[in-house]
Amino acid sequence: MKLGMGQIRVEGGAVEANLGRAEDMIRQAANAGSDVVVLPECLDLGWTWPEARKLADQMPGERSSRLAVAARQHGIWVVAGLTERDGERVFNCAILISSNGELIAKHRKINELSIAHDIYNVGDRLTAVPSPFGLLGMTICADNFPESLVFGHALARMGVRTLLSPCAWAVDADHDNAKEPYGELWLTAYQELATRYNMHVVGVSCVGWLTGGPWKGRKCIGNSLAVGPGGRILAVAPYGVDAECLTVVDVTQANLGRE
Repeated sequence: MKLGMGQIRVEGGAVEANLGRAEDMIRQAANAGSDVVVLPECLDLGWTWPEARKLADQMPGERSSRLAVAARQHGIWVVAGLTERDGERVFNCAILISSNGELIAKHRKINELSIAHDIYNVGDRLTAVPSPFGLLGMTICADNFPESLVFGHALARMGVRTLLSPCAWAVDADHDNAKEPYGELWLTAYQELATRYNMHVVGVSCVGWLTGGPWKGRKCIGNSLAVGPGGRILAVAPYGVDAECLTVVDVTQANLGRE
């Protein structure tokens, strides 16, 4: 399959603008021949937006339905991060939508950073999802930290050979990527899974300034990453607070065996 890594700008609390950019990226990815597009974490409100507990949406709900309409209209599978309300609880959630607009599965982030525990509840399960492209798995950002990579190992043992991860990779406002290249943590973790299990691991981050919450003043910088079997780097998207872009990478599960 061809997989689109959709780096979009996410503005804190700007639901309409953010969803509009997500819909446009879905269209771009389909026009570029992608079978699946992965979009960033919490793309509706932004990660740790202070009003997330008040503004979260049910799932399925209006926001997931908008993405489903776009998926169906353009005939493409979509993985996207949204802020989910479930009664009194709020989750940092990733959803998988089929090319006919059906909400197939969702994953609630488990390894949420401690600074976000007053906003998001913690997920309690992993899911391997059948698709035309083989079993797909979803994690979210810090679920793939080295200390929580057990989630990726578990999904691989369940048969997942393509792991898709909406992210929000943030750095200090004065971070100089030329002096301190970003991404070694993610590369190390992704390569461990990709090498051990002959799998693809793809993380897609938003871009833009964090204007509220505990990391207010930091910047999200894209730098989305795709790693393939054997730990081979397949694609690294541009770095930068304004680096909105689509990167398309070939991902095939043919002849990938289990360890």
